[in-house]
Amino acid sequence: MSAVADFRQRYLVRFWSPLPALVALGIASAYYFAITGTFWAVTGEFTRWGGHILSWFGYQPQEWSYFKLIGLAGTPLERIDGVMIVGMFVGALCTALWAGNVGLRWPTSKRRLLQGLLGGIVAGFGARLAMGCNLAAFFTGIPMFSLHAWAFMLATVGGAWVGVKICLLPFLRIPLKVGSQASTLLPDAASLARRAGVQSRLGVAVLVAGLAFAAWRFNVSLVLGMACLFGLLFGGLIERAQICFTSAARDLWTTGRSSIAYGILLGMAVASIGTFAAIGLGATPKIFWMGPNAILGGLLFGIGIVVAGGCETGWMYRAMEGQVHFWVVGLGNVIGGTLVAVYWDELGGALALPYPKINLLASFGPGSGLLLTCVGLAVAMLLVGLNARRFRVSRSAA
Repeated sequence: MSAVADFRQRYLVRFWSPLPALVALGIASAYYFAITGTFWAVTGEFTRWGGHILSWFGYQPQEWSYFKLIGLAGTPLERIDGVMIVGMFVGALCTALWAGNVGLRWPTSKRRLLQGLLGGIVAGFGARLAMGCNLAAFFTGIPMFSLHAWAFMLATVGGAWVGVKICLLPFLRIPLKVGSQASTLLPDAASLARRAGVQSRLGVAVLVAGLAFAAWRFNVSLVLGMACLFGLLFGGLIERAQICFTSAARDLWTTGRSSIAYGILLGMAVASIGTFAAIGLGATPKIFWMGPNAILGGLLFGIGIVVAGGCETGWMYRAMEGQVHFWVVGLGNVIGGTLVAVYWDELGGALALPYPKINLLASFGPGSGLLLTCVGLAVAMLLVGLNARRFRVSRSAA
């Protein structure tokens, strides 16, 4: 095998280990916050997309309380989150093409499409009720030292348990189709090689287009251009390492596998240190209400992502790989988030706005707040390890 072919096989075709990728994402998210002044987040922007769609039908969502809170000015290409998300889609598509991993794939059962839509709606609703998903209210929320993110994380894990129980119900079990027909659907080696070559070249073209888009945004502002570059990095990393928080939460209750969970916790630990440094240099953290909305939102989010089969990062890169099921999950996310905006006056007034925004750095002091966060993450890692040991003991006994 030539050096070029060996490099491609090692780094572009094979999936990467999730643990170092998640640590890299934690470091990158801290730099993203320091440079752009906001956290790595996606569902807020998806909800804005829902607001724009409603405006096409004559509604005035810019006058609604929720959109006054999160903002609806401009277009996605003029907002930091919007540009970053474009970068994520392009980055994930680029690396998927380099791996020859793009192809239109339909679910084995049409029920999966309905399940993905409903799960996506529930997850999107829960995420925006809690003001963030597995990113803004979890992976980048805890490093912001916002107490609500801890409540969301724990509730998400509990919701995943409920989601597992729901998915085990008989009417949601879909039998695997294995038989002689499967082999006839596989292309021959020559066809696979030709497809890989075509997709590899397309991947280069997509990267060039992504960099050109970033350059166009740099002409508007440094922050927008950097947001696009970070999006390319985020999207490429989640696709190559197959980062899906659903797997981490679901595996805690089904198999005890812990590699992704460890990676998430380590990524948050390094992000906490980087975010702490950025705050020390003058950046303002994003702190949200520590109210029932965080707990209920996390519970719904955990249920939704397991039922749907993917979280925000998971559906984004899988959609770019051509998995139609996750296009539907994404649509559900937009619908669910928009529903929160529609009913925010009732929901927010009862579940969020009356409650305090608790910043651990302000409540306990900078040093103690950072230490408390790191200790909390260490305890979470210990619990993940004990849970994995429980499954190993059970298998050994069996």
